[in-house]
This record gives sequence, structure tokens and C-alpha cells, in this order.
Amino acid sequence: MPINKWTREELILAFNLYFKIPFGKIDDRTPEIISLAKILGRTPSAVALKLANFAHLDPVLKKRGIVGASHGSKLDIIIWEEFNGNLENLSFESEVLLAEKTGKKVEEVSGIYVLDLPKEGKEREAMVKTRVNQSFFRKTVLAAYSIKCCITGLGVPSLLTASHIVPWSEDEVNRMNPRNGLCLNALHDRAFDKGWITVTPDFVVRASPKLQKMSNDKAVSELLLKYDGWQILKPKRFFPDTKFLEYHNDVVFKK
Repeated sequence: MPINKWTREELILAFNLYFKIPFGKIDDRTPEIISLAKILGRTPSAVALKLANFAHLDPVLKKRGIVGASHGSKLDIIIWEEFNGNLENLSFESEVLLAEKTGKKVEEVSGIYVLDLPKEGKEREAMVKTRVNQSFFRKTVLAAYSIKCCITGLGVPSLLTASHIVPWSEDEVNRMNPRNGLCLNALHDRAFDKGWITVTPDFVVRASPKLQKMSNDKAVSELLLKYDGWQILKPKRFFPDTKFLEYHNDVVFKK
């Protein structure tokens, strides 16, 4: 029986999913893998194996002794090298492709809010692309942290945010870089964004000295100061880049 080789489009969709599901869920029982298998006309085990092939190419996993599945194709490597350092292109191209395969709009596939957008035109197209990319970034970062806040361990997805370490407006190149993200609950995301807390390059939470002066406030003490000195929960993939954490400590953090 001839081997049913993976096409470029199929690999792009598989790579899309590789970023959006927690590493520990790469198996043929995961609903997202089963869903993609139906779209591609392949078995869930074949899709899971392909995601494991991508894991084999992931240098961060290799450093941790996780080798994934070898014996992938040359095209796997081409796709990895093309998109791994350019997730902005991967996110939008793959979401559009997924929309085409499922007969849906990209807005629907990505789950973005569109009611406040212009009904048509270039402005709408640009805003849709931005929101699709932001949605992809969020899914990637949450998946890296197994959908848990890296400070508190809260695991309610609707209360979690993919927080940029270097703000979105300050670094266009790394807007989509998952190593420029932390999974935080809504409160700690806001506190991190405003510099009331930070995460040091050795992954320790620090509360601002200005916040320390509010220690007599019970809510401040229990919700924020409590975590001063805690090690964050480390992600399965995409460890925060120390240069981004240094920036946050030096520029954003209230000293």
C-alpha cells in the first residue's frame, strides 16, 4: 500500500495544533487531535504522531531530554524552520487555511470578537488579522503552561490571560513570540502589566516596594504580597526568555 505523504497544507494545520494544545495531550484521544484528523481524513494516531515529529525538532524540549518522535519527513523540517521563528505568519495563514477546510470564516475558527469591527474594508481586514494573531498567541501561551496561571495555579481558562512580558506596543518583532508570554490570571496580569509585580530572570515573583507599603491592606496582602518570593510554575514549552524578563524588571517594574 503506498504511503499517504503529508502535504504542505496538512503540515501547516498540524503545526498550528502543535502550538495550541498542551504538550502532555499529544495523543490520539485528545479531542482537538481527533477533530483535526477528521478534517484531514487521517487517523488520530497519525496526527498525534505528526505532532510528536514536531516535538522532536523542538530544541527547548531536547534540552530537557524530551526527544519526541523521530523519523519525520524533510518537509516537517522545512515547515518548522519556516514558521517556528515567525509565528505571526503561521498563526494567520494556518487559521485561514483551517477556516477554508471547515467551511467557516477565520473569525469563527479563531473565536475572536467582531461585533465592534467595521463591516467591511481594509480596516476590518487588518483588525481581524491582529485579533486572530492575538488569539493564537493566547492559545499558545496557555497551552505551554498547561492552562494554569503560573503564579497561583488557577486553571479556569476564561480567567486566564497570555501576558506579554515586553508590552505588545514596545516590541513588534516579538509580539507573537511565546517566550515573551506568561500565563496569568486576570488580576495578576493587570498587576504585572502595571509593574506592581514582576518575574525575575530566575523565575521568582517579586512585589513592588511601593506595594509593600500597602501591607496593612488585607486584600493587597492576600492577593498580591502573598506571592512575593514564589517560584512561578514553569511551562512545558517556551520558557520565558531572560532578556524579556530583564526588560520587565528594569523598565516596567515599580521600584
